[in-house]
Amino acid sequence: MKNFNKIILAAAGIITLMAGCKKYEQFPVDKVTINYVFDKKDSLGTNAQMFLYGIYASLQNGHSRIGGDYLDAASDDAISSAAGASNEVTVLSTAAYNSYTVPTDENLWAYYYAGIRKANEFVTNIDVVPVMAKYNGYSMKYVWKDEARFLRALYYFELVKRYGGVPLLGNKVFTITDDVSLPRNSFADCIKYIVSECDAIKDTLMTAPLSNPNADYHRPTKGAAMALKAKVLLYAASPLFNGQNIDASNPLTGYTDFNADRWAQAAAAEKAVMDLNVYSLLPSFKDVFLTQNSSENIFIRQTDNSSSIETTNGPIGFTGAVGKGQTSPTQQLVDAFPMQNGLAITDPASGYNPDNPYVNRDPRLTYTVLYNGTRWLNSDLQLFEGGISKPNGSLQQTKTGYYMRKFMGNFENTNAYAAHVIDWQILRYADVVLGYAEALNESAGATADVYNAVISIRKRAGIDAGTGNYGLKAGMTKDEMRAIIQNERRLEMAFEENRYFDIRRWKIAGTVMNQPQKGMSIVKIGSSLTYNVVNALTTKFESPKMYLYPIPYDEVLKNPNMKQNPGW
Repeated sequence: MKNFNKIILAAAGIITLMAGCKKYEQFPVDKVTINYVFDKKDSLGTNAQMFLYGIYASLQNGHSRIGGDYLDAASDDAISSAAGASNEVTVLSTAAYNSYTVPTDENLWAYYYAGIRKANEFVTNIDVVPVMAKYNGYSMKYVWKDEARFLRALYYFELVKRYGGVPLLGNKVFTITDDVSLPRNSFADCIKYIVSECDAIKDTLMTAPLSNPNADYHRPTKGAAMALKAKVLLYAASPLFNGQNIDASNPLTGYTDFNADRWAQAAAAEKAVMDLNVYSLLPSFKDVFLTQNSSENIFIRQTDNSSSIETTNGPIGFTGAVGKGQTSPTQQLVDAFPMQNGLAITDPASGYNPDNPYVNRDPRLTYTVLYNGTRWLNSDLQLFEGGISKPNGSLQQTKTGYYMRKFMGNFENTNAYAAHVIDWQILRYADVVLGYAEALNESAGATADVYNAVISIRKRAGIDAGTGNYGLKAGMTKDEMRAIIQNERRLEMAFEENRYFDIRRWKIAGTVMNQPQKGMSIVKIGSSLTYNVVNALTTKFESPKMYLYPIPYDEVLKNPNMKQNPGW
């Protein structure tokens, strides 16, 4: 079991100790608890560090996070194989929710505010602990303090990208006697606060590469603070918040004006991360998700080594390696992958053959999606109608003719699954490179630096160089390059909880979700295969209100100062 689980257990132990204070204590229990955790005589800071680990516990693990599904199964990249309209991601993708029925695993308002409160408790109390350990010449407690501030900034970002402006608490720890009927801060104020926190803490955090990566690789670094800032600015510059606010004059739902300089600020922030020269793309796309402490990892959420991704999402039909095929990638996602020459399958010069649709494709397709004929568990997958992995009986199986491959181990030529790394990537370097390309294109057009950023992603993917542009047309307009970059993000970041939010911040969810999500039905007669695109699920998106979540009904009910988002 990994460090993260150990520290969570340790944090739970501290909570148990705190709960065990005797009835005859001379001070109120909450005071005793704080004094016990933040002990003025604890030169090791043991109890305080355990409390910090409890703040880490609010980090989400995106693997099967939404009722057993990936969040991106509520986008146009996949659907859930689980039956029933009440399935959580199906509720999201079919617009079957309101302000009091948002699916539990995505109803995160109270969840993240609980994490923010823990961070505030730590930030306001840690100074009294006389920690002797040093980092760069000063007490380690100041590193810990800024780790808590980083986590708090991240939790605010998770709220803002879902709800728009939210109440900012500063360092305040509210008590039962305080008035907590707080209004929402403006979207602009929230972005400014998160960015200022990242700037304030970056030089106190640890720096990568870490001196003790085995013990510390889960911890935020200077690069993580800078990457979080860059991603926050990228979202803030995007159409949903910058120029296409769903309620044009409402400062809670975005900026009330368009400012192209916001794109330039995002580009500069992304470039600053790149200029650290401590992160780089791994040579193999597949290795990103199977390699710990790699040069591409910026900030991760640790998990156990296991084969749970395979057993949850692997194809059915194998007696020695059980899978239940939870995630069904869409035909739209599969079609988004270009050919290995870098040309879209719609390009007549691409060489795409609809009667042999998976040959000579972008290698990332093979590492993202399991399709008919894919080598897996010492066999070639049978995903034609009636095939071993698509028998069409009562057993749960793919609904689209595809299974998810991403994050899985190298089980092409084995008979069983084995444990491997399944850490959840929260910030990784490819995201920074693509963010830089996107922001720079929007602020300056398709410059050479934009081309070079996109080319670096395509080169690592295994796209052929061709004449040197890896399938990219020379002299593209800003609009043409935008389409390329958005598609590259879709392919590179599939199932990493990016697509779901990207289609919102780009204001395209109203288009891509108000059409059926498609799959592939393959009919085998003799040795010949016939490919037929079919509708797999009718999804729905109510625009513009669903570009932001509703503030939870109970929050609005109990707080007269809490304004609801438009349309809810």
